[in-house]
Amino acid sequence: MAKAHILVLPLSYQGHVAPLMELSHRLVDHGFEVTFVNTTEAHHAQVVGVRQAAGIHLASISDGLEGDEDRKDMGKVIDSYSRHMPRDLERLIAEMEAAGRPKVKWLLCDVYMWWCIDVAKNLGIRVAAVWSAAAACLAFGLKIPKLTEDGIIDNKG
Repeated sequence: MAKAHILVLPLSYQGHVAPLMELSHRLVDHGFEVTFVNTTEAHHAQVVGVRQAAGIHLASISDGLEGDEDRKDMGKVIDSYSRHMPRDLERLIAEMEAAGRPKVKWLLCDVYMWWCIDVAKNLGIRVAAVWSAAAACLAFGLKIPKLTEDGIIDNKG
C-alpha cells in the first residue's frame, strides 16, 4: 500500500519553519510521505542547505514579492501570500501528481497560511492548521476582541 502523502506549508519565518520541519520528520518516522513547501526561493535554498532530510521532499512556491522587496513587513507579506500563492500551490500539487508522485491526501499548514484551506477544499484535500507558538499566545490572541470590548486594552496600544 502506498504511503499517505502530506504537504506541509509553514509561514517562512524561523519560529514557524523549524517546528513544522520537526513535525515533518516525525510524520516520516511514522510512514508518511512528506513534501515540505518553502514559500520563497531564498528560504528554500536555506532549508535545502541546512535541512536535507531523509524522506522529506522539498519544494517551493513564490511568495509573489520581488527579490529586493522587504519581507519584514508582515502586512505586505501576508497580502502577497493570499494574492499569489493559492494559484502556485494548486500548480505545484498538479505538477507533483503529473510527475507520478502520490496524490496529496493532507495539507498541514501554519494557521497564518489560512488561504490554503480554500485551496485544499477546492482540490478535495483534507487540511489541518498548526499553531506553532505557545498556547498562551493563541489564547491571548483569541481574547483580544473581548479585552478591547471590556476596555482593558484599546486599538491605540
